[in-house]
Amino acid sequence: MYKKYFKRLFDIIFSLSLIVLLSPVMILVFFLVWFVIGYPIFKQKRPGLNNKIFTLYKFKTLYDSIKKIPESKRECKSGNFLRKTGLDELPQLFNILINDMSFIGPRPLLVEYLKKYTSYEKKRHTVKPGITGLAQVNPEPNGIKSWSKSIRLDIYYVNNISFTLDMQILLKTFKLILRKKKQYNDFKKFYE
Repeated sequence: MYKKYFKRLFDIIFSLSLIVLLSPVMILVFFLVWFVIGYPIFKQKRPGLNNKIFTLYKFKTLYDSIKKIPESKRECKSGNFLRKTGLDELPQLFNILINDMSFIGPRPLLVEYLKKYTSYEKKRHTVKPGITGLAQVNPEPNGIKSWSKSIRLDIYYVNNISFTLDMQILLKTFKLILRKKKQYNDFKKFYE
């Protein structure tokens, strides 16, 4: 019942509330990114529910690249801060509102991965992708993501969706964001 009715209702109410509440922050980030990096919105095609392709929105965190320049050369401090704090993900609230995404679900990967999935791995696309998910709140101890573990966690989520599991993932997400922000601040102080 939660999966069929209440999950979408929660997504609508929570995304609308956050858009209203965080609109001053989003406007500020929009103009900050525009001033520092350039046009602030990053758009990319990603596969969603039942492999339907949608446009994912994020705040841009890298300088534009005309030639093939490594990502490390396109980084900037403000972009790193947005990634560390999760502020770059805020435009995805609109993806949730228009029903392309959910708050919780498997992260939408790149379109080119679709042809590489096994039939087991394709199960991750039987639910809407999320801003955060079980794989994101269970990072590897060494920081390197394991494809097979991430997929297993995504499919575990698909098979066990519940309000309780969604709330646990949401709580862990907030804890991870706060920890990353603290680590970023500690790192910044060390190098100032």
